Amino acid sequence: SFTMSTYLFVYDLLQFCGHSWIFTNMIIRFMSFGKDSLADTFYSIGLVMRLCQLLSVLEILHILVGIDRSRLFPRFLQITERIIVLFVVISSQEEVQGKYIVCILFFLWNLLDVVRYTYNMLARIGIYYLPLTWLNFSLCIPLYPLSILAKAFAICVSLPYFESSGTYSIKLPFPLAFSIFFPYVLKTYLLVLFIGKCLIFQKAGCQHNWDAYGNKKSN
Repeated sequence: SFTMSTYLFVYDLLQFCGHSWIFTNMIIRFMSFGKDSLADTFYSIGLVMRLCQLLSVLEILHILVGIDRSRLFPRFLQITERIIVLFVVISSQEEVQGKYIVCILFFLWNLLDVVRYTYNMLARIGIYYLPLTWLNFSLCIPLYPLSILAKAFAICVSLPYFESSGTYSIKLPFPLAFSIFFPYVLKTYLLVLFIGKCLIFQKAGCQHNWDAYGNKKSN
């Protein structure tokens, strides 16, 4: 319907503005301050990044109510893994926030999202710009696996800090009398993350047939 199309256009526009601001801010800061800008990337763009990722949870609702025809599982997996890495791993450990891997991860996320939301926004009003269409369906082929590796590396970097600080680790009282050591939870999550991605790509048949939403492209 016209109302739903307008709503989805406004949603894509808001996400495009947010991710464009983040991406532009990162580029300008790097050109102005060089490597020194990488250490405080999280402090300069972290708030807007968290707002954009929280807003992306609506995309799962869009699929569930039927106004978005994207596949649920790939989109759900991508959104939840970003939420976990951003809010649980990075935001909770100040020592991790200054690592270069955070800047690299944010760069990959926002580059993918600026292209994706630009394409989706124009597609809502029937505009299909050929170079942008090609970029939307091609850019995720090299960058999406790189972002997975960057997320895994960010988690690995955070493990020593979770071990020393004991953040999110829980010792349950008697009669349960056992502990949940959060670094073990993160290591298990890493395994689940890679298995989930392998299953998605295997089901798709080929990475070249995937778009940024996890949809299989038609020939």
